[in-house]
Amino acid sequence: MWPQVGESRWPSGKVRSHLNVPSEGHFLDRCENVLAFGNPGSGKTHLLAAIGHQLVDRGKRVRFVTRAQLVRELLIAKRALAIGKTLKKLAGYDAVIIDDIGYVQHDREEMEVLFTFLADRYERGSVMVTSNLPFSKWERIFKDPMTTAAAIDRLVHHGVVLELNLPSYRLEHSKTRKDNKD
Repeated sequence: MWPQVGESRWPSGKVRSHLNVPSEGHFLDRCENVLAFGNPGSGKTHLLAAIGHQLVDRGKRVRFVTRAQLVRELLIAKRALAIGKTLKKLAGYDAVIIDDIGYVQHDREEMEVLFTFLADRYERGSVMVTSNLPFSKWERIFKDPMTTAAAIDRLVHHGVVLELNLPSYRLEHSKTRKDNKD
């Protein structure tokens, strides 16, 4: 079921208690969201990808996309005056996993289309998000306090927040490999 990454890397009891909720997929029927926060290398992407795979195994339609890919797709559609068609296509997925919200700063137009997507999915379909930024810093993403508040409000209203306060797996793995070579 869940990958074994070692007892010291395994999420806290609070996070573990929420893991069966998303993997069972019942949240999709209620159009709820899953939000995974943590430092780089803490396993956010791996966790949501694993949940996504389990949902696909249960017959659900899941799309995994980086924030950059999604924004690019929405911008192209907006410029072609076809954003409605693209949003309708995305609505065909039971869940859309958006990886890496917050890593790279973008301009207002890019974040407007991201907000448009989130607003369109609100109470109509589930969104699963990874981010290294806590909500208190999301104004960096959406560039405007009101848009930021509205985006957060839509995501958390029907959502589970998973905080992965873990050290970087990649850093630990790198240190272990180095120690084994010595």
